[in-house]
Amino acid sequence: MSYETIKLDISANGVAILTLNQPDSGNTLTSLMRAEVTDAARQAEAAARVLVITGSGAVFCSGQDLSDRENLDNLDLERTLRDEYGPMLKAIYDCRIPTLAAVNGLAAGGGANLALAADVVIAKDCASFQQPFSRIGLIPDAGGTYWMTRNMGQAKAMGAALFGELISATQADQWGLIWEAVPDEAFTSAVKARALQLAKGPTLAYKHMKRAIRESWSNDLQTQLENEARHQGRVGKSRDFKEGVVAFLEGRSPHFEGR
Repeated sequence: MSYETIKLDISANGVAILTLNQPDSGNTLTSLMRAEVTDAARQAEAAARVLVITGSGAVFCSGQDLSDRENLDNLDLERTLRDEYGPMLKAIYDCRIPTLAAVNGLAAGGGANLALAADVVIAKDCASFQQPFSRIGLIPDAGGTYWMTRNMGQAKAMGAALFGELISATQADQWGLIWEAVPDEAFTSAVKARALQLAKGPTLAYKHMKRAIRESWSNDLQTQLENEARHQGRVGKSRDFKEGVVAFLEGRSPHFEGR
């Protein structure tokens, strides 16, 4: 399927790359782009084994398009967040395959939170993250209050929200906001290696792993132990588990099928 604001490439090795492709505008999240990202994420979920989200040009995503001043009085942010951002973020967050945000530059506002919706975030050293909402009289949205707090704790999340300052990729790495920051020159190869690693992995186990980790936030220890047992019982009956054990005993790399 062709898109106007993004690109979606799915390779034979099971890696889907979704590129925000409006570099002249800083890959701002227009209504059309939100709809196309939602559709592309669902397409990738059905056809690939891992989804990589990145941006074209020097910016990952500069957030919501604020260029239309004339319609500010008629702007219904509640509807926009519920009907457009919500489905997009859920399509990424609930994706059955692993998702990896490759942040190649500035990720601001809704753009930062689009990245944080992914399972893993890898950023260039030169990249940065920002929650600039307070600077225009808003609160962090698009999941920002959810992911920031869970990833780096209330103290850092509160400061990021109140001050709206740039957070460097190195700081984001050190604070636990993202998985890792890598040198600019190693970024492309690092993302490719991680994506291929996930594409070759046990995608059925990944699906249950994601669920178990996320469900832990609302469970006490006993409930989570039972939850782990339930998920493990399901993946323990999979062909991938048997293949993993046999491959280990035979001293070779496993060939996982995702079932």
